[in-house]
Amino acid sequence: MRAILQRVSEASVTTNEQTIGKIGFGWLVLLGFQETDDDEDIEYVCQKVLKLRLFPDEENKFNLSVQDIKGSLLLVSQFTLYGDCRKGNRPSFQKAAPVGKAETLWLKSVQAFKRSGITVETGQFQANMKISLINDGPVTMILESKAK
Repeated sequence: MRAILQRVSEASVTTNEQTIGKIGFGWLVLLGFQETDDDEDIEYVCQKVLKLRLFPDEENKFNLSVQDIKGSLLLVSQFTLYGDCRKGNRPSFQKAAPVGKAETLWLKSVQAFKRSGITVETGQFQANMKISLINDGPVTMILESKAK
């Protein structure tokens, strides 16, 4: 499981010209899944996202988590995170989980984040979405569950 985190002062996701998710200060989290991912991968990524101390304290040092600041999450499923561009000019997506498995992992991930009590907004699985964000910092992190 891969996650790209972007610290944002605000972010929203739109599909079919309708805003379906919108947050203020927090993380925009792009999630990608592969066939071998399971509940353990979801839990690992969820806990890392919630506990990473990359928000400024009163001394402007990275000391606070998204939970500490009572921030929000905007979760967006993105299969292209498992695109392999090493050969040719057309990426291979063989490492990405098949649609059925990816959707199951996506739904479980959303529930895991929501169980934390933090405000969670989402994009729409397998939809063409437009994401707007104001990147804060910028602060961008890459998480890989298999690297644990």
